[in-house]
Amino acid sequence: MSVKDKYTHFNLTEGIHFINCATRGPFSRAVEKAGIEAIQHFSPSIHQIRPDDFFERAWVVRELFDQLINSQDKERIAIVPSVSYAMAVMARNLHRKPGLRAGQHILLLGDEFPSDVYAWSRVCEELALKIVTVPMPNTETIGQEWNARILEAINTDTALVVMPHVHWQYGIKFDIEKITARARQFEALVAIDGTQSVSALSFDIQKVKPDMLVCAAYKWMMGPYGMGLTYYGEFFDGGIPLEESWMAREESNLFYKLTDYQKIYRPKAYRYNVGEHSHFIQMPMLEVALREKLEWGCDLIQAHCQSLWQEPIQKLAKLGVQFEPESERAHHLVGIRLPETTDVMKTQQALAMRNVIVAARGQGIRVSPHLYNTPDDMNALVEALTEVLS
Repeated sequence: MSVKDKYTHFNLTEGIHFINCATRGPFSRAVEKAGIEAIQHFSPSIHQIRPDDFFERAWVVRELFDQLINSQDKERIAIVPSVSYAMAVMARNLHRKPGLRAGQHILLLGDEFPSDVYAWSRVCEELALKIVTVPMPNTETIGQEWNARILEAINTDTALVVMPHVHWQYGIKFDIEKITARARQFEALVAIDGTQSVSALSFDIQKVKPDMLVCAAYKWMMGPYGMGLTYYGEFFDGGIPLEESWMAREESNLFYKLTDYQKIYRPKAYRYNVGEHSHFIQMPMLEVALREKLEWGCDLIQAHCQSLWQEPIQKLAKLGVQFEPESERAHHLVGIRLPETTDVMKTQQALAMRNVIVAARGQGIRVSPHLYNTPDDMNALVEALTEVLS
């Protein structure tokens, strides 16, 4: 795929500089087509639906996600509706952690997305745990210092580390291989939110070895809203699901035997699938979206986005905005830290009036390009920011 496909591969509006994939990834035309065909096929063929149709397409999607993250075991992949659902599964099972004791802590990062935060207050009350937050340091090289402080905060009192691969506001990369290795030294669990990285930035389960990885589908996977995929490691084997779906039990594809109630769950992560996860309309769309991401590859996406930033960073630095060093941030999601006196929301609105679509996050503007973006989009961003900040 090349940048020439901006309007042929995607159904984007001409004249709009959409540099905001971190908020909502657009459907490719192929994903749109898959959804339309699924709708058109559904009613005329409803009499032909087989019991196995409730299961088979979802298995294909699990296998594709398995390839994307190199988990090497599609039975460890579950289909969830959201990041908060997966975090709730972790919260539901934390009491099963060997060696868990009162007074230990759950380690969080400052300025994290709420879905990675809200699950832990209740579980801390129930299990007599604490929350320890590692705030974003106020230094010039934020990424390097933040990673060091996270590693230092992991100790014998750490029960669980919850963190992203890439910070959702600023694009700072976290050294998740070192962090998970440190957590394992102290027998702490690790839950990673890969929503803002997986399929745009390489993620390898075999290298990182987290206990859980969750990704919402509607951002960088460019799939449907209300769907996500989660990897559940060995800690979750035999665990407690968030709901008791009929599909999670053995022989649930044998509809004539559904009232022969089964005690036995399907293997590994299947019990953690959300109920009614067949999604006859959306599942074909997610399948196509995942196939595209596997075809494009993370290296191509990162290289293209890196090339888009070369000139804009030099020009924007003259306006007093700040960037993380290139080695400490992703290329597909970049936080432009504005001067402290700047009204971030007014800046976003002013850019939108100039047809430059980005997101106000924290004390900055989050810019998140993809393969469909061109130097013209980035030039429009520079021109608009120059006009607004001057």
